[in-house]
Amino acid sequence: MASSLQDQLLKAGLVKKQEVKQVRSAQHKQNKQAGKQTLAAETAAARAAAEQARLEKIARDREFNRLRQEEAALHAAENDIRQLIHANRIVRDGAEVAYNFTDGVTLKRIYVNKIQHAKLAAGQLAIVRQDAFYEMVPAEIVERIRARDPSLVVVDNRAAAPAAADDPYAAFQVPDDLMW
Repeated sequence: MASSLQDQLLKAGLVKKQEVKQVRSAQHKQNKQAGKQTLAAETAAARAAAEQARLEKIARDREFNRLRQEEAALHAAENDIRQLIHANRIVRDGAEVAYNFTDGVTLKRIYVNKIQHAKLAAGQLAIVRQDAFYEMVPAEIVERIRARDPSLVVVDNRAAAPAAADDPYAAFQVPDDLMW
């Protein structure tokens, strides 16, 4: 086995034993110092990566909380509308007259009494959609419902535009007992 250069120089008498020890000690200190520097650089990089990951997690958590709060606000608004309709709905007792209306492209029918039919035609009552059902509510309540979700208002005869001055049928009155 070949010996190291230091051992060969020591055997040849070109260097002293003390000088060899000093060189080995210096090399050992140098290697130890270089190891500490690389370790410090690696830990600094790891700390920076950990800090970046922590900041990204905070941003994701904030976005998730914002979405959850928006969803909670939406559910609260839906519950408010549901309670508003339920508290102010008009009971349809003695319903013998069919009132036809359209919901989108679908023709719907609810049964009301004659007084309620007249109030619906006059715009004093309105029909709103609650889940899969239709309810009658007073016209004042419709404005509050429309402010929260206008798609729920199905029939509001007050909202009909006034007849134009150039309407060719303006001279003809519609009979009160006309039902379609």
